[in-house]
Amino acid sequence: MRMIMVFSLLVALSSVAVRPVHAGDWPQWMGPERDSVWRETGIVERFPEDGPEVQWRAPVNWGYSGPAVADGRVYVMDYIKRSGRITNNTGGIDRLEGTERVLCFCAETGELLWEYGYDRPYNLSYGGGPRCTPTVDGSRVFALGAEGNLSCLDAETGELIWSKDFVEEYGAETPFWGVAAHPLVDGDVLYCVVGGEGSVAVAFDKYTGRELWRSLSASGQGYCPPTLIEQGGRRQLVIWHAEAINGLDPVTGQRLWSVPLRPSFEMAIAAPRQEGRYLLASAYNEVAALLELDAQGTSVEVVWEGSARNALYSANSTPFVEDGMIYGCDVNSGALMGVRLSDGERLWETVEPTLGPGARRARYGTAFLVKHQDRFFLFNETGDLILARLSPEGYEELDRMNILEPTNHTFGRPVVWSHPAFAQRSLFARNDRELVRVNLAREED
Repeated sequence: MRMIMVFSLLVALSSVAVRPVHAGDWPQWMGPERDSVWRETGIVERFPEDGPEVQWRAPVNWGYSGPAVADGRVYVMDYIKRSGRITNNTGGIDRLEGTERVLCFCAETGELLWEYGYDRPYNLSYGGGPRCTPTVDGSRVFALGAEGNLSCLDAETGELIWSKDFVEEYGAETPFWGVAAHPLVDGDVLYCVVGGEGSVAVAFDKYTGRELWRSLSASGQGYCPPTLIEQGGRRQLVIWHAEAINGLDPVTGQRLWSVPLRPSFEMAIAAPRQEGRYLLASAYNEVAALLELDAQGTSVEVVWEGSARNALYSANSTPFVEDGMIYGCDVNSGALMGVRLSDGERLWETVEPTLGPGARRARYGTAFLVKHQDRFFLFNETGDLILARLSPEGYEELDRMNILEPTNHTFGRPVVWSHPAFAQRSLFARNDRELVRVNLAREED
């Protein structure tokens, strides 16, 4: 029986997959290099007194899918529900009828340029739309729906190039909270977490959809996106499924190493984060570990594992690791925490940036962290955009403005759970009613 858990579907994505992108683009989950870093210059250091300018608003429907911005266009997924009820019952299934869509807007004006949709019944918990952010790669956009429908579309016209159905073609079972592992492109290859016997991870030719290899079996594929890392001159694909975290050869799918790491309810969600030879994995129910890769990147040792009093346990948002620190949202307390990487000791915590000033601790409190120069932009579940500095000493809030109304709900509170995009000196964010572009350029620029 499924216990009290929020669908902690989405979110998390990967490490480094370097390829040419236009300056100022945000073509996939967590940015151009999938590292949660915004590298544009000329960005505000404080918000204007009356708030940053909303440049446009465009209507959308249900969805947790974040926007992707590339080549002057914005891509996002949503769901138009025709029948059924979205209950957000943490132990129950929503049975819905509706249309799953990929939408493309003009980044400058918000005009809808095209849409691609298909009929898609939902039988999953927290049925409020697709989870995965589209992945844009040159002339193609890859979109993965909540029930495992993968579409490769022409980025300019929305024409379908090829598609896959993970359930029908691989015998995959849709995870309880829906498919949430954002597709990853590297070179000519598209990596996906699929599911099914021997096919937890699958590599496709991005041009044709032809399968290049499949790898791994597990009791469930989980929700964690494929992540590329590099150690000792060896690139590898990290796949964390319901039973273990694994390093694969990205060319062949051969397993290089594996460490048992089994989150409750298959809730491996947040992407593993690398700092040097260390790899952090963080998940639900006090499952976390710091791994040390050897010089060749072919074996690992466990440096520490999580316990009730150390580490942080990630769900909706992937933590940020830098300079020997972990910054992220803890699923049990809903607090933003600063945790020492070397031993998992918690140095500080606060619910102000996740649940709001004066709020009490609450499970699954969420804020998405993006680093910009010496500070962070945080977009939280109340729809606030926050400027802050994070350090071993604590959380220093610089500014805060409300951007979007939270239109979904969980545990009796309203939430917006969608990772924003930072591109063209702007914030692109969505709830279940609208997609907005907010100007974050400094006036003198």
